[in-house]
Amino acid sequence: MRKRTIGLAAVGAILLAGGVWYASLDKETRGVLAAMPTNADVLSWSVDQRDAAFRAMDRLPVLAEAAPIAASTTPLALPAGKPLAIPGIDKYLAGQREAGIVILQDGKVRFERYGLGFDANGRWTSFSVAKSFTSTLVGAAIADGAIKSLEDKVSQYIPDLRGSAYDDVTIRQLLTMSSGVRWNEDYEDPDADVARFNAAEPDKGVDATVSYMRKLPRAHPPGAVWHYNTGETNLIGVLVSSAVKKPLGQYLQEKIWQPGGMAAPATWLKGKTGHEIAGCCLQATTRDFARMGLFVLANGNVGGRQIVPADWFAQATTKQKDIGSPGEGYGFQWWTYDDGAVAAQGIFGQGIFIDRKRNLVIASNADWTRATQGPEPAARDAFYRQVQALIDAGG
Repeated sequence: MRKRTIGLAAVGAILLAGGVWYASLDKETRGVLAAMPTNADVLSWSVDQRDAAFRAMDRLPVLAEAAPIAASTTPLALPAGKPLAIPGIDKYLAGQREAGIVILQDGKVRFERYGLGFDANGRWTSFSVAKSFTSTLVGAAIADGAIKSLEDKVSQYIPDLRGSAYDDVTIRQLLTMSSGVRWNEDYEDPDADVARFNAAEPDKGVDATVSYMRKLPRAHPPGAVWHYNTGETNLIGVLVSSAVKKPLGQYLQEKIWQPGGMAAPATWLKGKTGHEIAGCCLQATTRDFARMGLFVLANGNVGGRQIVPADWFAQATTKQKDIGSPGEGYGFQWWTYDDGAVAAQGIFGQGIFIDRKRNLVIASNADWTRATQGPEPAARDAFYRQVQALIDAGG
């Protein structure tokens, strides 16, 4: 009887400790525990799993390790501006499954709304919006003298790529996704490279991305053909870290997060071998994604300090490659529009839209029904045009 009593007491203590631990968790961590994804492939998660995980990708090490990025010591204020009345906005936000949207004009908040139980204090994952941050860090590394030229060979900074199809590829060709190396980015194909390379076992002593990418064959001459390739943005991250001799998250904190006045902490998920996943997975508030738009509008000049070369964003956000879509193109990891606007975009509805002519930024986070193939992308482009027209009409 005494053993049974001791056993029940031990179980009770464990349950009590577990209850105390669970009570200490924030709502995002509780949500992801309640709808825990059954595997690491985000493309196979259910809508409920994505809704819970996209706001908590950095909460559980079982999903991924994350590099912390501290909030700026001098946060950039976002004062309220004239409210922007947008006809049909509720229907649009519902159709997008929007978690958060912030519209800035002249540095002031003209519209802000949250959904899916998300709020202004939460961090939502960026997916490929991170690519535009990574390319900006290339500009910072050039300004710092750590990268000499965009015409330098990638293998000069990543020696493990020597002898591969990337040996003669330049940094510029990586930035414009025109390496010519074969790659499949089909998000709905489980055998695509974009799905397989995260699960591949890296060669001993070699970065996981480098290990996978150096085995790929050549499909076109370097610089000849634009082809979207997330793995190459991950290579850019390895290259920047190698050049500046710092982890990518630390460099982001020094060059963008602190001077850019980002008001909240962020995180950057890491891959198997400890490098930040440069083509994906920054966790930040919607307002701080909007502040990145202001950083771009200021050409990376903060208080007279030039973080990137003065002409960097003029190059980075200008059409460098034709992508086969009328009115659109690709810069240095930015999607360009022929009217001069530019956007960072991530699967399932993450985005930062920047319009210099109107001094406009639209940052949005969502959980679309499909990664890219549903009706939501076209609806979002139409929404951007609607906001532009409202502003032109004096709205």
